[in-house]
Amino acid sequence: MTFRDLLKKREKIREDATQSEHATEEPRSPPAEFTFMRSDTNTQEVISPPTFAADYNPHLTKDTHSHTKRFSRFRSSSGTSTASNASGRGDKEKRLSHRLHLGSHSRSSSVGSGNIPSDLPTISDEAADSEEKEAQWENRATILAQENPVAKQARSRQNSLAGSSVNGRPDVGRSISDAKGDENIQEAIRLHEAGDLESSTAMFGRLAESNAMAQIMYGLALRHGWGIPADPPLAITYLSRAASSSAAVESAALSSGMKKGGAAKGELVLSIYELANSYRHGWGVEKDPVAARSYYETAANLGDTDAMNEVARCCEEGFGGKKDRFTAAKYYRLAEQHGSKTLGNSWIWKDKYTPKDSV
Repeated sequence: MTFRDLLKKREKIREDATQSEHATEEPRSPPAEFTFMRSDTNTQEVISPPTFAADYNPHLTKDTHSHTKRFSRFRSSSGTSTASNASGRGDKEKRLSHRLHLGSHSRSSSVGSGNIPSDLPTISDEAADSEEKEAQWENRATILAQENPVAKQARSRQNSLAGSSVNGRPDVGRSISDAKGDENIQEAIRLHEAGDLESSTAMFGRLAESNAMAQIMYGLALRHGWGIPADPPLAITYLSRAASSSAAVESAALSSGMKKGGAAKGELVLSIYELANSYRHGWGVEKDPVAARSYYETAANLGDTDAMNEVARCCEEGFGGKKDRFTAAKYYRLAEQHGSKTLGNSWIWKDKYTPKDSV
């Protein structure tokens, strides 16, 4: 993704924030169904494909499960005889699991991350209307940004130096962007696209003293070594600083009752997404799949289409948590609705991946 694409993403997030409601999902025609038959001169037989445990969907109704009962050998919970034979063993396992605190909730919650606050709020799909839910996700983003260990360390150093420079640069404070700064960013992007990486990155570095968008771009240049020796640890410092300064502005906006956020929402979402990439790939920080998935999910729910696809892949592959094709389909669908379609993903539109409240 180019720097100019980053600016377009920021503007898209800002535009979405001005809309009163998210676009509703357009109804889609069901996928074509095929019937396979085997026949001879006198008889014919319908051949049904087997189902597999990976296709299990807890959102299916009881009636739907009964329709597929004949494939019970592929499911531990489908056939009554299977359930009957395993009932005694299941009771013993349940008691043992209870005594050892091995329930599914305990197992999933026991996998933690030092880069995610322990009191980070969870947000339910049924929690509130769209505006209230968006405000909750943005509040979650501000907590992630402000409690990010790298950002906290940077603030601690700044406080201890009483406003003196950090890494040779002045304290960035809470300044986000201004018309002059945005104009200079456009010039730095022009230099980058013209191949003058050193001049471009130097300009981003100067602008990063007081501009969150420049901090993001300077962080990316440091991460990848564009016109400057690669320095991933310093890169994540700038990305965290951009997230923290943006979060301060957005937190104040939310406190004043602005459910759609304030002027720094685009910068906050972009920095959260880039921090997710850092945790996923170990750029300047130890790999942290759990944190990467959480950061992707947060950015996705605030309108970042790249984050929508990334959190969908995490759910589909079980990266940073359990595999969840139902949730993966949800985010892949959301990305398509925002104009980012992934080839080969027609499976996400199967009825079994459609939430019951959308039917």
